[in-house]
Amino acid sequence: MSSISIFEIFKIGVGPSSSHTLGPWNAALDFVDDIVDDFDRIQIQLFGSLSKTGKGHASDAALILGLSGYNYKTIEVDEIENIINEIRRNHSIVIKSKKVNFSYEEDLIFEPVTHSLHPNTLIISIFKDNIGLKSSVYASVGGGFIEKEGTTHKKLDTKDLPYPIDRGKDILKYSDDLECSISEVVIKNELSINTKVKVKAQIDELIDAMIESVYRGCNQEGILPGGLNVKRRAKSMHYQLTKKEDFSSKEEWIDNVRTCNKGFNEVNKWVSCFALAVNEENAAMSRVVTAPTNGAAGVIPAVMLYYYFFCDYKERNELRKFLLTAGEIGSLFKKGATISAAVGGCQAEIGVSSAMAAAGLTEVTGGSPRQVLMAAEIAMEHHLGLTCDPVGGLVQVPCIERNAMGAIKAITASNLALSSDPKSAKVDIDTIIKTMWNTAQEMNGKYKETSEGGLAFNLPVLYPEC
Repeated sequence: MSSISIFEIFKIGVGPSSSHTLGPWNAALDFVDDIVDDFDRIQIQLFGSLSKTGKGHASDAALILGLSGYNYKTIEVDEIENIINEIRRNHSIVIKSKKVNFSYEEDLIFEPVTHSLHPNTLIISIFKDNIGLKSSVYASVGGGFIEKEGTTHKKLDTKDLPYPIDRGKDILKYSDDLECSISEVVIKNELSINTKVKVKAQIDELIDAMIESVYRGCNQEGILPGGLNVKRRAKSMHYQLTKKEDFSSKEEWIDNVRTCNKGFNEVNKWVSCFALAVNEENAAMSRVVTAPTNGAAGVIPAVMLYYYFFCDYKERNELRKFLLTAGEIGSLFKKGATISAAVGGCQAEIGVSSAMAAAGLTEVTGGSPRQVLMAAEIAMEHHLGLTCDPVGGLVQVPCIERNAMGAIKAITASNLALSSDPKSAKVDIDTIIKTMWNTAQEMNGKYKETSEGGLAFNLPVLYPEC
């Protein structure tokens, strides 16, 4: 298996979906990078889940922005709507400084059939005088990862790492041999790829981006886009907890949260508020951290801030250990099962993120490596079979609330593991990953991000913006 850095699991990007937004965006950037022909028209075909829920997940917007050369890490998110509207109005798009014909209605084709490559498949083609010059087929396989048909993407091979990890038992072997924590094993691998300064800077960038998404979401109100008319709730919940309407800075906000009531009910509400804040930002096509997907982006920040505000937090390095550990758990699921809802349902998104968060929290609250893996296993065990049924193809109902539930389950899983002897556990992390993959393969296709089953089927409504 190929090794996965935690910086592939965690990515700063734009919502609402890693598989349906970031993946297509990455595919468009890759396609543009390879163009050498003189062409006058471009066409995009979306298949399967990308077709059925693509508009609600902003796949169309992501592709247009990627073809235009915008990077999701740096684009001004408040300008996205204006950029898309101008391209649709002018029936043209600028690619590599060249203006070419592009009709949103005619050149962006939603094919309801599923492509043989993957449930999330798209084809980008260019033409000159109506003669096809080049076509590339991409699969968006979850978490923003893409695979290009006919191409072997270069990945870091396991032999390049001092401590290659494919399964949970590998983690335990290294932690036992080195007599160290899981985060210490992970950092040794990361330092074989990049310098200490760069690794530290990358982790801190992720931490800051997560806190920023929570802060921004807690201070935004209104109706989320897409036509479902879902009202943002994080700000009103935030006000109930703080009794304060506005903050002059993020630092003032942090100080205020620290001084709030720390009773059980209040802390529980704060965790839910943090999760809602992130995923309301995600639904509004704002910037979040893929963890390991956009649809599940609120779980890890919520649990990380639970530790930061309400536990025995002492220093920044603890948050780094949290993400190092969580990221490695995410890579186990990526390699041994899936993190794509179109392949495995929501257990592959909220389930994995909850397992990651449970592991990270257990690491920083003094758990042993075996307790860390036990916490991850417990969290996933109680998400098995969770379906992906976004109403109207939007990452809103039930997705936003599911992040709050995943965060609370992660904290519970951590507490159970910390209070238990892993030697008595009946199920280990490798078994639960295998079981999740078996469940994913046997799950009915209508529950895999198609909006054809579950709540999406039982709440038929019209979406004028989709």
